[in-house]
Amino acid sequence: MSITARDLIQIWANRLAVEQHQVAGQGTDRPITPVAGRLLHTVGSLYLYELTLPAGCSIAIDTPLSIVPSDDMEPTEGLALSCRDNVVLAQTFDSIGQTIHRATAIPDRAGILATCEARLTTMLTQADAYRLGPADRLAPVLEAASAFDEGGGAGVAMFSTIWSDDPTVRRQKIAALAIELIRANKRILLVCPDHHSADDMAGAIARAMKAGGLLYKTWISRYEMTLAQQASGLSIHELGFEAQMHQFYAKSRADKATLRRKYERFRELTPLLAYKSQKQKDLDEVRLLEWRLLTQLNDLREKIKEANATLAEYESLPLLRRLSMQAVGKNVGSLHQYLELYESQIAGLMKEVDVAKARIAELAPEAAVPKDMRPEFEELKEDIVRLGGTKKIRELLAAEENTNRQAFIQNRRLVITTAARVLGDPLFSLVRFDVLIADNAPWIPAAELLGSAGLVRERVVLTGDPSDIAAAGLWNSPEVPARRR
Repeated sequence: MSITARDLIQIWANRLAVEQHQVAGQGTDRPITPVAGRLLHTVGSLYLYELTLPAGCSIAIDTPLSIVPSDDMEPTEGLALSCRDNVVLAQTFDSIGQTIHRATAIPDRAGILATCEARLTTMLTQADAYRLGPADRLAPVLEAASAFDEGGGAGVAMFSTIWSDDPTVRRQKIAALAIELIRANKRILLVCPDHHSADDMAGAIARAMKAGGLLYKTWISRYEMTLAQQASGLSIHELGFEAQMHQFYAKSRADKATLRRKYERFRELTPLLAYKSQKQKDLDEVRLLEWRLLTQLNDLREKIKEANATLAEYESLPLLRRLSMQAVGKNVGSLHQYLELYESQIAGLMKEVDVAKARIAELAPEAAVPKDMRPEFEELKEDIVRLGGTKKIRELLAAEENTNRQAFIQNRRLVITTAARVLGDPLFSLVRFDVLIADNAPWIPAAELLGSAGLVRERVVLTGDPSDIAAAGLWNSPEVPARRR
């Protein structure tokens, strides 16, 4: 019976623990000085520095390190993403200036080994949180340290291989597989031996997606900063996880600021228009009063006109008509009295009309609404109602912005990084994938492959040149027991 993934995980966890004690005991993580460097570029809250170490010094990739400047600046933490000769590309969480002179770099190899060992141990102790079915299919390959299947892509449902000594051919096949899996709505974790290979793979897949009409920026996330700005003729720095998250939250902050401005403007216009509405109601009432007063004035003027006309022709009226008028109290004397009464009433009404006109003159500007204000208010009101009302908006504005890295990475269909980052970054202990693709797998240590395979539910795909397995020797473990027959 072949060894299981749990057996191999325990073996490599023990081996990492031993290596960690050796590193700590030998003082391998001693400070490196002098270190010079320069800032290459910035993405969000991350900075990429090129550090030049003294001749003969190096730092293993994906090793955490502290950089202590020679001046009074605060030290910063970082991560070695690349080390070629004595030149390190380090990602830092704080800026330490455009140029660095005589700084000190302190790697923490023992710390990352302890973290990796703890992750493997957790995979054993929290079995319910990890599915080791696909990893069990990987175990025979790691146990034998030889190719499981050199057929070029065949294999059982949970395990398959893409073997080729031509990197270009491999990348084409991986890109085609990735597109097929994305269209099947699968979440893919693609791991590489180093970040330069991860950049190249991101460019190749992005180019294939673009040729296939897919919006690659929506699907691909290159975890950690990209070392290259372009790959396969495409700008890949936008595919960096930090760049994507920075862009997303920058847009979120802009949207929140826009919402705040709308809400504050709505709150400003609401009492103002309510005040205008009340003044308009008062104005309408005064205008109605004015109309009634003017109507009464017109009536009185008509009566005066009629009385004057009667007086002018009174003597010429027939006797019978004058007698009938006198019978109802209309004679020359009484008509003059009526005229005086009408004039007195008109004078009183005119005073009331003057008061009404003065009040109208006061209320008209107070009730006036600028031409564009009411349409603006109605538009704001529609937005407020659509977003759930003022209470909901207050809750949205009061909520603190939380850059939830876990939620963000779970929305990516294809995450490309190194296997070392998967094993050493706590974020990856919280997320799960459907498929693992290990590019150039012979050059990825067995512990890192196992740590990555423990995060997938359905399938593991190894790619690379099978002749490199023995040459790399990264899967060999003297502690692996002989096969049980």
